[in-house]
Amino acid sequence: MKDKNNEYPVARMIIGDNWVQKKELPTTPIFNPSTGEIIGLTPIGTKEDVDEAVKVAEKAFKKWSQLPSPRRADILFRYRALLESNMESIAKLISKENGKTIDEARGDIRRGFEVVEFACGIPHLLKGESLSQIAPEIDGITLKEPLGVCAGISPFNFPAMVPMWMFPIAIACGNTFILKPSEKVPLTAIRLAELFLEAGLPEGVLNVIHGGKEVVNAICTHPGIAAVSFVGSSHIAKHVYSLATSHGKRVQAGGGAKNVQLVMPDADPDATIRSISGAAFGCAGQRCMAGSLLVGIGDIVEPLKERLINVMDSFTIGDTSGSGPVDMGPVIDEHSKRRIFGIISASEKKGVKILRDGRADIPESGFFVGPTLLDQVNPEMDLFKEEIFGPVLSLLSPKNLDEAIRWLNRLPFGNGATIYTSNGKAARQFSREINCGMIGVNVGVPAPMALFPFAGWNDSFYGDLHMQGIEGVMFYTKQRVILSRWDNNYQRIQGW
Repeated sequence: MKDKNNEYPVARMIIGDNWVQKKELPTTPIFNPSTGEIIGLTPIGTKEDVDEAVKVAEKAFKKWSQLPSPRRADILFRYRALLESNMESIAKLISKENGKTIDEARGDIRRGFEVVEFACGIPHLLKGESLSQIAPEIDGITLKEPLGVCAGISPFNFPAMVPMWMFPIAIACGNTFILKPSEKVPLTAIRLAELFLEAGLPEGVLNVIHGGKEVVNAICTHPGIAAVSFVGSSHIAKHVYSLATSHGKRVQAGGGAKNVQLVMPDADPDATIRSISGAAFGCAGQRCMAGSLLVGIGDIVEPLKERLINVMDSFTIGDTSGSGPVDMGPVIDEHSKRRIFGIISASEKKGVKILRDGRADIPESGFFVGPTLLDQVNPEMDLFKEEIFGPVLSLLSPKNLDEAIRWLNRLPFGNGATIYTSNGKAARQFSREINCGMIGVNVGVPAPMALFPFAGWNDSFYGDLHMQGIEGVMFYTKQRVILSRWDNNYQRIQGW
């Protein structure tokens, strides 16, 4: 995995037409989470790198923003074709640096691909409004115009999808973009940028820089950046939102979550178990839509436990970068593994019953945590309120649906909540009363496709306009209103 100089390869930055490999900077390791091996290094950039990228992006904006939207769409269509022909190789890259199974990695890039498809329709999406004779002899129109240089800060858990929530729409709207991917998974972001440039994107329109806190803060405070998109923990999301808005920027900042899977007694047993296991343990629980709270109502609880443990015991856990079939891969790094182990241990000491322990029967190498089921959890516990970001499912047993909704509405987050039922009345009550932005009815992971916004609430989102869909277009544009008259009969009315 080392280069000919016996050094690990250093991830490149892309600033304009310069493919910069800054070996002189401090670095952090890029792991293959399945094996624990280092596969590369990420340079920790500086505020000077941000400033350089902004200058390049500002220069590119002058021409890119004036390019007719159908011509921008032409480049997006070519990008779409390149993504489609390279989808399998990108999925393998995601699997290698993130640890997802190959099917999960395919889903990651597919969801990002769908955003590019949506952005290909930008000539229609950018149409304004008009009204003739809005007043005597006066016509009114609105125009959607780009903001300028925009930036995105993306997490490790979706190396393709989350960055592609950001830069395709921003660029389609006529903006230029600076992407700072997670230092843990930079290789996918670099490949996505390479393909966009290959599609004909002019230099400087999309730039990729790496770094940590210094780069994040520089993005939030740089006067040349108009808008910031962020996805990560709620703590950092709030910091990014507060810092960037205080410097006059538009911000959309997605945070953490504690998502709910509520099972009514009339739920279909087989379909429900399959959905719960996928929602809780897919991507090793490392997603902001992971269904980490299991709520059983009435007589369904005991059979639910038994069936779920049987499914968990059947999982194949192993190297996702190998050739064998695997149901679940590792978490991202050793720190995450140890942190999750610590949560399981602390929960046991507080009286929680471990029905299945993910610390046992896992591969020795790599950063693995097995599927874990914890019982006798209640709303007073930290386990109920705090995001774990791992394959740990907590079981609660309220008396009825009303009590369940009261409990769940105490959560600080508001990303996803699902109810499993065949009763329309229960589904309607849950959908209307739960304090959450994305609701599933017999859908384990109610993450919307690109046509709709990713609509987190509460501590799961800071900002006004969400990512994806029409809200994404609105976020990356500003409206100009033009009133015009062409007669010579002006008379002053009511002081105007």
